[in-house]
Amino acid sequence: LKVIAIDEQLRVIYEDNVHFDKDLPEFKTQGGVYIHSDRLTVTSPVLMWVKALDMILEKMKSSGFDFSQVRAMSGAGQQHGSVYWKKGSIQILKNASSELPLHQSLKGCFSVSDSPIWMDSSTASQCRALETALGGAQHLARVTGSRAYERFTGNQIAKIYSQNPEVYKQTERISLVSSFAASLFLGAYAPIDYSDGSGMNLLQIWEKAWSKPCLDACAPGLEERLGCPVPSHSVLGPISPYYSQRYGFSPDCKIVAFTGDNPASLAGMRLQEGDIAISLGTSDTLFLWIQEPTPALEGHILCNPVDSQTYMALLCFKNGSLMRERIRDECASGSWDEFSKALSSTDAGNSGNLGFYFDVMEITPEAVGIHRFNRENQKVVPRFPKEVEIRALIEGQFMAKRIHAEKLGYKVCK
Repeated sequence: LKVIAIDEQLRVIYEDNVHFDKDLPEFKTQGGVYIHSDRLTVTSPVLMWVKALDMILEKMKSSGFDFSQVRAMSGAGQQHGSVYWKKGSIQILKNASSELPLHQSLKGCFSVSDSPIWMDSSTASQCRALETALGGAQHLARVTGSRAYERFTGNQIAKIYSQNPEVYKQTERISLVSSFAASLFLGAYAPIDYSDGSGMNLLQIWEKAWSKPCLDACAPGLEERLGCPVPSHSVLGPISPYYSQRYGFSPDCKIVAFTGDNPASLAGMRLQEGDIAISLGTSDTLFLWIQEPTPALEGHILCNPVDSQTYMALLCFKNGSLMRERIRDECASGSWDEFSKALSSTDAGNSGNLGFYFDVMEITPEAVGIHRFNRENQKVVPRFPKEVEIRALIEGQFMAKRIHAEKLGYKVCK
C-alpha cells in the first residue's frame, strides 16, 4: 500500500508505503497473496488491506504530517480484485468509532474474508458459461470490451454464487478493490467507476451501464449489490468524520472516485489521443487513448478515466522482459551493453529477417514457440546470427504491439 501527497504545484511533499509481507507478517502472505493448493486460486485477506491503511495513516501522523491541509483524495487499486460486504456492514462503516483502528471495527464486515484478485485463474467454467450466455466470445467483447477472462470480476462472482450461495445471499454490496478503498474513506459504499468497472465482463462500455444479460448469467440480484457506476473523476462526497476525529482531516476534504491501476496509469502519464504507452516488464503492457474502439478477442477496451466519452485500450504480452533476457544471455553474454551494440550494428528492417519469440503461451496472440523467417518468407532453423537474432526479437515484439493496437482501433498519427 503506497501513499503520496502532492501540493498545488504537483510537488511531492510526502511518500510512504506498507509492505504486506514484511510489515504485516501475521497474515502470512507471500507477495501480499495466498496461492491456494490448486495453484489456480489466488486471494488476499481483506483485513490485511484495512490494517495496512491504519498503519500507513499512523505512520503519517507520527511523522507530523498535517492532515488538515488535505483538500482532496483519490486512489488506484489493483484491477479485477473484489470485496464482499456482509449485510449490515454499511452501518458499521458509517459509525466506526474514531477511538479504534478501522480494522478492529470492520473485522466482522466481510462475507468473503479472502478476496479473489487479478492473479486468480480458477473460473474457466464460469467464463465458458458467460460467453455461451452472451452468444459467444466476440459478442461478449463487443458488449463489455473483453471476452471472458478468469480474473474478471463477473466470473469471480459467478464462482462464489455457484459454490457458496449462502455466502452470496449474506452479501449486500460487492466492491472492486478501488471502490472498496474509496468506501473506507467515504464511510459509505463508494460506487464503481466506469473505467475500473469495464474490467469486470459486466459493464456495457458504450452505454456505461450494467449489462442485464451479463448480470443474469453470473448471479441473481447482482445489480443492487453493485450499485450505479459513475464517471472516474466523480467527486463522491466529503471524507468520513472518522478521519477528521482520529487524524485531523478537514471535514471539507473531498473523496474523488478511485479507479483501477491501469486506468490510473493512463491518467497519471497524461496520455492524450494518439499517444501510446508501453510498460516493459516481465509482461509487456501497452495502453492507449482511442476514440473509436473495435473490441476483439485479444486485448481489452476500457472506458477512459479522463474523458468518459472516449476509451482506452489495453494489451498484455506475456513474453516480455524474460524473453529479452534469455536472448541477451544467449547472444550477448548476459550484457545489456553488448545487446545494445549488437542492435545498433544492424539496420532497421533487419534485411527482411523477422522472428516471433514465445517461450510461454502468449496472450496476444495465443501462440507458443520460436518462429523465424527470412525475407523470402521461408522458415529459418536453427537461428539467425547473433546480431540478426537480437534485432529480430525487438522488431518482432514491437511490430506485434502495433498490429494488435491497430486491430483495436488505434490509428498511427502521420
